[in-house]
Amino acid sequence: MKKITIIGFGRFGKTLYKLLRDDFAITLYNRSEIDNDRLHLSEKTTVTYDLAKAYESEVIFFAVPIASFESVINAHKKYFTDKHLLIDVLSVKLHPQQIFEKYLNKTKIQALLTHPMFGPDSSKDGFENLPIILDQFKTSDVNYEFWKAYFQKKQLRIVEMSAEEHDKTVATSQGVTHFIGRLLDEYGLHKTPIDSLGTKKLLQVQEQTCNDTWQLFNDLQHYNPYTKPMRIKLGSAYEKIYNKLLPEQVTSNELTIGIQGGRGSFNEEAIMYYLKRNNITNYHIKYLFTSENVLRALHEGETDLGIFAIHNSVGGIVFETIEAMGRYKFSIAEEFAITISHALMIRKDATMKEITTIMTHPQVLSQCRTTLAEKYPKLEKTSGEGELIDSALVAKNLSENNLPKNIAVMGSKVLAQIYDLQIIEDNLQDLKENYTSFLLVKRL
Repeated sequence: MKKITIIGFGRFGKTLYKLLRDDFAITLYNRSEIDNDRLHLSEKTTVTYDLAKAYESEVIFFAVPIASFESVINAHKKYFTDKHLLIDVLSVKLHPQQIFEKYLNKTKIQALLTHPMFGPDSSKDGFENLPIILDQFKTSDVNYEFWKAYFQKKQLRIVEMSAEEHDKTVATSQGVTHFIGRLLDEYGLHKTPIDSLGTKKLLQVQEQTCNDTWQLFNDLQHYNPYTKPMRIKLGSAYEKIYNKLLPEQVTSNELTIGIQGGRGSFNEEAIMYYLKRNNITNYHIKYLFTSENVLRALHEGETDLGIFAIHNSVGGIVFETIEAMGRYKFSIAEEFAITISHALMIRKDATMKEITTIMTHPQVLSQCRTTLAEKYPKLEKTSGEGELIDSALVAKNLSENNLPKNIAVMGSKVLAQIYDLQIIEDNLQDLKENYTSFLLVKRL
């Protein structure tokens, strides 16, 4: 009778013990305490916290987390002898193969790569016909045939494949399943009174995969080199199907365009320039005020095109836009620039003596920094929060008495006509030739 040690007695360590306990004298080694009474261990089972005693067995199973495998092998290597057969049960195979090659190089120590493709949930009714992957690796023919026959005797289904083939295959089977299960859990899939058979199966996938620890899921995704391409392909498939469900055009008779600003904004001026240049007469503009809103509307199929400012010759990068661009996928239809000038405006029932604050887009303040410091040094310069970052929306709220009259706004002088404001001064930009570049974007 072979003497076996199981290193690690977590969820899978207990499952492995259940498989082996009737046939071998087993030693259990675990860093934390094992409750002998509660687990009803067999008489042939020994619990030890002494590594030297753990390695008195000739066969050592490593039921440890994937991420801990190398540190365990490194810490235990001084106990390895030529009599040992080391068997890993990790859900990835190239990683333990590389670790064994690193630490067993130029030794006669044997190593067997296995992946029992079952766990506490799938084996609760027994092990019959459950698959186990075997790679002979550094195992003698005698030992390999012994364990292959033993697993067959336990009614496991033997699948022989190389570590490389295993990781490639498992990434598109178990890897996808675990990823989908976690995705469903994050989504919040739950049981309802009208669940179809398909929904019930999805709930089973969710429950089974999420019973495993996050560490196992994380390790499955990071220690198998083929799971990253799987995730990328899965993401591309999602985007392809998602975009197929969106309309080619929101309405058949006109182009729907979302713009970063409100009425009277430079974004409106930019889109009108584009529409006129391309002889587009049937269109509808949605005033969305922020780059985030523009890209979200495009992503959700509420608009056909979007436009926002990306760069100014004085103010540089429009950071609001850069932040929003990092959260969405889109393609650039066109990039162009227009010259812009900034006027200072106040309500008609206010005087400049009452003004304490200039509220406008951060880019406007950047483009007019030197001029404002010289001409209006005592006024506070600020930007609104949320959609009030847009100068045109500030002008609208100012005209509707939603903002106090001690606030001045800056932007296109067109705002004064639209919202009945008085212009105090125009052309406050630091450079006479003040260009802003805009991106016209569409869905991929």
